[in-house]
Amino acid sequence: MMAPLPRPPGIRARLWATMRAAPSPRALLRAAATAPSGPQQVLRPVRPGYIWGTVTVGFLLDLLPWGQAAWVPDFLALSLVFWNVHQPRRVGMGIAFVAGLLMDVHDGALFGEHALAYTLLSYGAIALHRRVQWLPVRAQCIHVFALLLVAQLASAVVRLWAGAASPGWTWGLLASVVGALLWPIVRAILIAPQLRPEKRDDTRPL
Repeated sequence: MMAPLPRPPGIRARLWATMRAAPSPRALLRAAATAPSGPQQVLRPVRPGYIWGTVTVGFLLDLLPWGQAAWVPDFLALSLVFWNVHQPRRVGMGIAFVAGLLMDVHDGALFGEHALAYTLLSYGAIALHRRVQWLPVRAQCIHVFALLLVAQLASAVVRLWAGAASPGWTWGLLASVVGALLWPIVRAILIAPQLRPEKRDDTRPL
């Protein structure tokens, strides 16, 4: 005799299976909270020579005889923050450490002062790079201000620990504020070669 065919699952069983497969409300809320707030523009691939060229320009700007003007920002730090955010795999903490050692040699400061400051700056920028990329420019300025201020405080702590004279907390605060205000300009200049033309080409997929 032939074995009886299995009975198809009832409506109640199928409904229960569908409910179990659907995501829970808590998972939906968590996904909505972590979703980006706006679309991200597709950029062109950046050339390594352009990255190192802009970092070198920032380093040369810091070498100019600005004197002890407190309003002069750290251009090298701004370029490092930008590339740590947009290209963290190419410009990491190792590059920041080497750049800091070069600044220590130029300024005649304690060997390792800028290296420590730039390493902390790079670590913070890399840790926040996904968040910063999705924020509007004004909100990015707040994050950049916090990163620059942490670097200035690290340099001040190293000077105080070594018994050297500190320029004062107002000097580092003012330089961080000016750097954060210049962030939209620095970002626009550095990202300009990666932007795609606004004129749409129907024959291209992107």
